[in-house]
Amino acid sequence: MSERVELDVRTLEPARRHQIIFERYNALGPGEGYVLVNDHDPKPLYYQFAAEHAGDFTWDYLEEGPEVWRVDIGRPAAQ
Repeated sequence: MSERVELDVRTLEPARRHQIIFERYNALGPGEGYVLVNDHDPKPLYYQFAAEHAGDFTWDYLEEGPEVWRVDIGRPAAQ
């Protein structure tokens, strides 16, 4: 895996976080991704990805709190 760019949403207004996260995801090409940095477990975001992008995203926890969560989010490479 190549070095991933971080998207740190901890300083963003909570109401805008999902919008920004999905804008970044939608701009990814096959095989690309980023590391989401958050101040809480983004499990609800995972469920939103699963509902809206079933089978078309990867989700790997890199750090699981208690103060910082880091999740590698990606778009699978074309097969």
